Amino acid sequence: MLHTLRQLTLLLVAAALLAACASGVKTSQLPTSLDTESIEVATQPYVVGVGDELSIHVWRNPELSPSVTVRPDGYITMPLLGDIEAVGKKPEALAATIDRLLSRDVRNPRVTVIVNNPVSVQYLNRVTITGEVNQPTALAHSAGMTVLDLLLAGGNNTEFAARKRATLSRLIDGEYQEFKVDLAAITERGDMTTNYLLQAGDVLNVPRKSIWRGEL
Repeated sequence: MLHTLRQLTLLLVAAALLAACASGVKTSQLPTSLDTESIEVATQPYVVGVGDELSIHVWRNPELSPSVTVRPDGYITMPLLGDIEAVGKKPEALAATIDRLLSRDVRNPRVTVIVNNPVSVQYLNRVTITGEVNQPTALAHSAGMTVLDLLLAGGNNTEFAARKRATLSRLIDGEYQEFKVDLAAITERGDMTTNYLLQAGDVLNVPRKSIWRGEL
């Protein structure tokens, strides 16, 4: 009896391994699927971008405390100092730079930088849906947003959409990679396998049906 149980266990393990190999897809190659453990998104430190509106406060020096907008070249203009590069710096790092430069002429300046209007984040943190949808659109990314949420924001697909051939493009290590998305499975069968959690910068493309693929 013990020998039979051992054989049955080995058969079950072998079947599981064969099923895993047959799938041909590694979970690590795909965007994070929808699960409770991946809802939380790590908070990233804010960095200054083009178009951001900043208030710079220099202690006891209101004449050196302007409100400025980051120019397209990435610089701001400060009284007494002239142009200073701001893009890509955290507000506290920019404040430290201004503080150090002002210290040549101002005793103990104590600089603070406040981002009043983070215009650049509207572009860095958006997600986009294109192709055969009723309203191609880009919108601000929110934690927990999924492929289905983006599809609904785009007014759903048109009748000419190749729903099984949608793709999600994501910037990974400086290069865009594409992942297959089956919108038909998501909306018709409730199969959420490819209802991936979105990340800022993701682009969902819904292609048009092709006569050569027998879709028309």
